[in-house]
Amino acid sequence: MAGSLNRVMLIGRLTRDPELRYTPSGTPVCNLALATNRYGTDTNGERREFTDYHDVVVWNQGNRKLAELCSQYLQKGRLVYVEGRLQTRSWDDAQSGQKRYRTEVNASDVQFLDSRQDGAAAPVSPVPEPAAVGGGGGDVDPDDIPF
Repeated sequence: MAGSLNRVMLIGRLTRDPELRYTPSGTPVCNLALATNRYGTDTNGERREFTDYHDVVVWNQGNRKLAELCSQYLQKGRLVYVEGRLQTRSWDDAQSGQKRYRTEVNASDVQFLDSRQDGAAAPVSPVPEPAAVGGGGGDVDPDDIPF
């Protein structure tokens, strides 16, 4: 196989409200915390549900104000589709002196999948439903996802 691939596709619910910050140069960046569920068997052979947690970083991309839209219209409990790539950052912890690592999904597309009534409380300013953000155009049909 030639080349490599770094692509992530997730559908899950936000575990907390989005956090919008700005870089020193004024670029907006939005942090999301996403939970996804999967099913498997535990050590006793019983079928059970497992939850995985993902940190997602959303940037504005050109004219697409993706980070700002996520911050404005998403809140804890909302169902979203996130597409992007994995990225690992490292830094030296000043307190312990140890090297720290964090792996996150760097989002290239975020789509709102549920109506506000299905998720958390609605924001003050309404947005037409369904609210699709990003370049995919429209909602994601779960039957179209290849897994």
